[in-house]
Amino acid sequence: MIWLADVTASVLAIGSKEIGADGKGFPLAVDLHTTLIGNQRDGEIKAEARFVRKGRRIIVIRTRITGNEERLLAELTSTHIPAT
Repeated sequence: MIWLADVTASVLAIGSKEIGADGKGFPLAVDLHTTLIGNQRDGEIKAEARFVRKGRRIIVIRTRITGNEERLLAELTSTHIPAT
C-alpha cells in the first residue's frame, strides 16, 4: 500500500512536466509519513492523491488508500522536491 501511495503521489507531482533523460525535474520524495489504518485480504484497493501545497520547490501531497466499500486503509503524506 505504501508503494502504491508513493507512486500515485509521484504521478500527481509530475503532472504535465517533462522529466529530463537524466532524471532532472523528477519529484524526489524527501519525507513520507504513513498511517496504516486497516488491511484487507482480497478485492481491489484504490489510491487517490491531492495537493496540500504546490510550490515551485516544495510539493506536499496527501494520498488515501481505500479498499472494499471505500474503507480507509492508509493515508500517506509526502513532501517532494525536484531533482537537480
